[in-house]
Amino acid sequence: MNIISFNSANFVAREINYSMTEGWMQGDAATQAWYRPADTFSARFGAMLDDVVALGFGAIDLWLAHLHPDWASDQHIALARQALDARQLSVATLAGFGDTREQVIRACDIATGLGTTTFGHGARIVDRDHAFVVEALGSRGLRLGIENHPEKTPAILRDRIGDGQGVIGAMIDTGWFGTQGYNAAQAIVELKDVLFGVHLKDVLGAGAHHTCRFGQGVVPVRACAQALRRIGYTLPISVEHEPERADPREDVRASAALLRGWMEEPLQHPS
Repeated sequence: MNIISFNSANFVAREINYSMTEGWMQGDAATQAWYRPADTFSARFGAMLDDVVALGFGAIDLWLAHLHPDWASDQHIALARQALDARQLSVATLAGFGDTREQVIRACDIATGLGTTTFGHGARIVDRDHAFVVEALGSRGLRLGIENHPEKTPAILRDRIGDGQGVIGAMIDTGWFGTQGYNAAQAIVELKDVLFGVHLKDVLGAGAHHTCRFGQGVVPVRACAQALRRIGYTLPISVEHEPERADPREDVRASAALLRGWMEEPLQHPS
């Protein structure tokens, strides 16, 4: 059974009381401001993790706004590891990476400190500094799955990966393929040889990115689960839903239950 993990980016609007009126970076900035102070970090980070555990998850994809390379000290990292261990939560991946060499190196320190090996992020630094990213990851036993957002097809994402040398691959975001009008289940099959992770997400319609509970949108999420099983995918599956004006917790709980059921139902092979 694949690990089913909670993506802490689901809480993008949490620190602004689910009233995100100015876009993603408003939530990102508020989240960083809330978690940055070292003297309150442990309590605040622990409270967030308590909600993850209460939803029935044993693993988390930690969004780096909760522990950002720009300000995460060794103390922050140690406190985060202590809080995770106390709740028996593992870190499946880090949802973030870095835009500069300095951020990438510090993000690698965070990954090592938290006991994870995989990043999932758009990682535009790959396009301008590919060799550095390969060396930084490879020398530390880490790897990066490039997450599709503007990429309209798997072929475009594969071009960005280039010669990933086993350390750069794909982190499929099914919701963004839905936004781009591409069949996410087919994308899973097309990228199976470079697939490092999956952010399973549904969106209400193509052309925009309004996330929703699994089965309420246009992404064939059940078919995605079937596709993952057909290709023999054994890595974690991240449950992702980031509403701007609503608490996502009950939708995420329901989506995770659906996913667990889909991963155990009889496998159907396409004709």
